[in-house]
Amino acid sequence: LLLLLLTAGSWSPGRRRPSPPSPPPPAPPPAAPGTSVRSPKRDRPGCCREPSLQHGHHRSLRWHIELQPWASPQHSLEDEAARFLVYISTTQVDCSEVAERGMTDRPEEMQDPWAVCLDNTFQLARQMQSQRCRIYSVGLRSGDRGFEEGMSVAGCEVHYLDPSVREAHLQQSQGYWHHRLALDWREPNPSTSDHHRAVSTKKLAAIMQRFGHSKIDVLKADVESAEWKILENLILENVVEDIGQLVLAVHLHWAGFEVSGSDSDVVRYWYSLLKELELRGFKLFRSYKNMSKPQVFLQREAFNASSSYTLSWVNTQWVQR
Repeated sequence: LLLLLLTAGSWSPGRRRPSPPSPPPPAPPPAAPGTSVRSPKRDRPGCCREPSLQHGHHRSLRWHIELQPWASPQHSLEDEAARFLVYISTTQVDCSEVAERGMTDRPEEMQDPWAVCLDNTFQLARQMQSQRCRIYSVGLRSGDRGFEEGMSVAGCEVHYLDPSVREAHLQQSQGYWHHRLALDWREPNPSTSDHHRAVSTKKLAAIMQRFGHSKIDVLKADVESAEWKILENLILENVVEDIGQLVLAVHLHWAGFEVSGSDSDVVRYWYSLLKELELRGFKLFRSYKNMSKPQVFLQREAFNASSSYTLSWVNTQWVQR
C-alpha cells in the first residue's frame, strides 16, 4: 500500500509534494431575465451568480471622512442646523425630466415620492431605453413597492433588499427580485456564519460582489436612521463611484445609529457626509420635505424642520461600463 501511495504521488512521512494549483473556473455568463430563480446548491437567484474575480476601485480606502469647518466660531447648534437645512433644501443641478415616483402607473398609491432623473444629459434614461438599467432598493418591512414595480415594468433589473422578506431570493416577475438581505456599514461577525444567521447582513460592496454587479444605476434606500453610517461606508470604500443616482431618505429626529457627540457635532457630521458626496460629483436635483412625519429635529421642535426628507442626487461623473 505504501509503495502504491508513493508511486501515485500522495503524501508520505517527511515528504511534501504540493499538487499544482488548479486553474480558476471561468465566470458564468449572466443569466437572461426570466430564467431560473434559484441555484439548487446555493439558493441564489438566476440573476445573481458568485463572480470569480473582484472588481476594484481606483482610489485608496480611507478610515474617516474629512469634517467640514464649523458653520460659525460659536459651534452652535443653531448655526449648524441652519447651514445643513439650507443645504438639503437647495438643488444643485437642473433635471428637465424628473420622475417624482419612478415609473409607476399608480402614483396615488405610493406613500412617498422617490424621484429619479430621466434627463438625457445623464445615463439613466439611455440605460432604460436599452433595457440595461439596474436598480437596488433597500428597505425595512415596506409595503409600498410601487417604485420597484414601476422601474421593473420600464425595463430595469430591480433588486429589492429587505431582511423581512420570507425567501432568501425570490423572483417576483421578470427582472424583479426580492432578497432577504440587510444592508450594513460593518463587516458581519466572523464567528457567526451566514448559515446560522436568520438574516444575511452585508456591506453594499459585498452584495454587489456576490451578485456579480459592478455598477448600479439607482440606489434607493430607506434604512431608518442607519443611512448616515451606511453612506459613510459607501464614501470611505469608494462604492459611491459605482452608483449613478442615489435616492435616500434621511431621518433627523435623532443622531442615527453609532453617531455620537453633541448635537452640534452630529449636524456637522451630517453636513460633512453630504459635502463628500458633492466632492465626488453627486448633485442634488430633488429635495422632498415630508410634512406627514413629526416636525422634529434632534428631539426638539425647532428650525421649521421635518424629521424626514427624501433626497435625490445624480452622479455627474458616473459612466456606465
